[in-house]
Amino acid sequence: MTFDLRELYQEVILDHAKQPRNFGHPPACNRQAKGHNPLCGDRLTVYLTIEDGVVTDAAFEGAGCAISMASASLMTEMVKNKTEAEAHSLFELFHALVAGDQGENAENAGDGADLGKLAVFSGVREYPVRVKCATLPWHAFAAALKGKQDDVTTEE
Repeated sequence: MTFDLRELYQEVILDHAKQPRNFGHPPACNRQAKGHNPLCGDRLTVYLTIEDGVVTDAAFEGAGCAISMASASLMTEMVKNKTEAEAHSLFELFHALVAGDQGENAENAGDGADLGKLAVFSGVREYPVRVKCATLPWHAFAAALKGKQDDVTTEE
């Protein structure tokens, strides 16, 4: 029996898309930002609770394709209990992984090994249209982290 990593990745993405974790509006959130991908219609709001510089809770609401919903679900799991700096660094590494950035974070992103479960998105960079789907929740997250309440769009 051969082990197909792509099949495993697809299973993880489909699981998170069908049963997103941290879906909903937490009552104690103190930061939020909306994101919209006009290309495929994805719309979501990311909610954060920041206490003493730590992301103590993260959640989202919205609707979109399997990639964006899975990305938002996994993102909310990964950023919890991270300092704001650690969470922003995770954003940078994820973006480098899926967008194929050639900047300073590209070397750190590598094959996604340091990103844990987020490595399932490493194949997205082969599909430029899907990169926007995967990164939309993260751009909304980054805006919320900075305290910006402006709507984020993938077409800026």
